[in-house]
Amino acid sequence: MTASSFFQRGEGSTLAALASLCGGELRDVASADLIVHGLAALRQAGSGDVALFENPSYSADLETSHAGLVVTSKRHASLVPERMAVLIVRSPQVAFGQIGRALYPDALRPTSIEATGTISAQAFVHPSASLESNVTVEPFASIGPGVAIGSGTIVAAGASIGAGCQIGRGSFIGQNVTVQHALIGNHVILHPGVRVGQDGFGYVPGPAGLEKMVQIGRVIIQDRVEIGANSAVDRGAVRDTVIGENTKIDNLVQVAHNVVIGRNCVIVGQVGIAGSVTMGDGVAIGGQSGVNGHVTIGNGAQIAAVSVVAADVPAGARWGGTPARPVREWIREMTALKRIAHSSRGNERDDG
Repeated sequence: MTASSFFQRGEGSTLAALASLCGGELRDVASADLIVHGLAALRQAGSGDVALFENPSYSADLETSHAGLVVTSKRHASLVPERMAVLIVRSPQVAFGQIGRALYPDALRPTSIEATGTISAQAFVHPSASLESNVTVEPFASIGPGVAIGSGTIVAAGASIGAGCQIGRGSFIGQNVTVQHALIGNHVILHPGVRVGQDGFGYVPGPAGLEKMVQIGRVIIQDRVEIGANSAVDRGAVRDTVIGENTKIDNLVQVAHNVVIGRNCVIVGQVGIAGSVTMGDGVAIGGQSGVNGHVTIGNGAQIAAVSVVAADVPAGARWGGTPARPVREWIREMTALKRIAHSSRGNERDDG
């Protein structure tokens, strides 16, 4: 039978230890010494699993679940059958994440197919490249002249690191990633297919048609950044493209030339950020949104999914829509349009 997960469970934990980890409270202290080893959905969970319950629409799954521990909020704890152990926490999602990290420590970071510190005979490493101890290079990876890579970093199969790039310690450069003209910090994760440091999109009309503008900047990716599969980060034109510490970027995101992204930002899948955008710290952009060039988004601003940002967004603001504007204004406008549409349909029926 095929295993239900590629990730090995850890040694497990008592419910008391998990309650302490999350700052939560067990509904029945008699369950404190029970041990769980994994995570599962309510419907599939067994006695050794932890399951999450934060939405009453899953109550039917809860009734038939065999989970060893259910993580939920005080608001929903009464819905959990008395036969089940319950951990009551303020934020179930956050607690579930903490438990997952404790039970599956090996799932936090991609691992290598090679032993730590191995440089595959099928990889190319230029003689002038400098690799610290415990750098792992998988088959068919290519490391160019003058490259410097810090200890503990993994360069996965098929990845290409261009001349002069620098990568810090404990980072992961995924399968078939390309890195050019870039300086990358410590504990950065680039998932498979990420493209870093290629030309930005810059052309001007000339006598013979479109003429290419040179792109001579770099990409600076600071510590603990994570970039999802098949995303692209263009190098700057005459200044650097910068991604700040601990920012998380989803799959299929485009970051154009000269963009500066602050620390602790969250950018969800299929977002496109045009050239020379500046984003402050703690900005969140929902999926399939677009940001027009040369726009500034202030610290802590939030952009709703499927929005188009065409003007500067103040710090702490919540905007949405096309073009994006303050959320309350957007909702009022959508409500008014619905009323007009309903009224128009009523008039059409009366006229008919």
